[in-house]
Amino acid sequence: MALRVRVGVIPDAGFREKWCPRSMSTSHQPAPPPQPDPGGFARVLDRAFGHPSGTLGRLGGWLMARGNAATEQRIVELARIRPDETVLVVGPGPGVGLDAASRLAGRAVGVDPSPEMLALCHERCGDRAELREGSAARTGEPGGSIDVVLTVNNVMLWDDRAAAFAELFRVLRPGGRLLLSAHEKWLPVSRHVLAYEAAEAGFTDLQTWTWDPPGFAALAAQLRAVKPG
Repeated sequence: MALRVRVGVIPDAGFREKWCPRSMSTSHQPAPPPQPDPGGFARVLDRAFGHPSGTLGRLGGWLMARGNAATEQRIVELARIRPDETVLVVGPGPGVGLDAASRLAGRAVGVDPSPEMLALCHERCGDRAELREGSAARTGEPGGSIDVVLTVNNVMLWDDRAAAFAELFRVLRPGGRLLLSAHEKWLPVSRHVLAYEAAEAGFTDLQTWTWDPPGFAALAAQLRAVKPG
């Protein structure tokens, strides 16, 4: 297994805040100030980026199209897609990477659980891409029908990574390749653990590295794997 590693330091943006009331008479204590609802904020983020829906989902799609564009293009370039190949994009979001892949491949398929994102994909790609609701663990593709799987900033949403890697392995033809990228600071596990999980599903020729996109985009952890055959 070949691993390419670039060592870097990512500042910890987390913080803790503690509210300490002043000393006061027990006979008359004002109500404590209202506390933020972290669950509510998490729901907003999920509706905008995790499982986009409604107005927030379309806003999230607009932001993703701009923030992820360089990474999407980079992954498409690394895939070296040929005109006779079929490409599956898992979690295409607003369709930037799917659009680029569809211009190179003979057939392009995008699966996303969000109807809002599929609508944005259709606006961007038109008839160049087949679109359906689905996920990494439920692609709807026959076994051995795909040459290349691409996925950007989606792995952190996989409820069952083992099932997802198994499904992507199943749909790939022998010799097919998987290209995965995600914001490193958002990963639930390290990119080396992802490589191990991909190997457990049967993938070989695993490589993992980090890539610093231009502009203000976060450092990306990336992985390449091949289905043997």
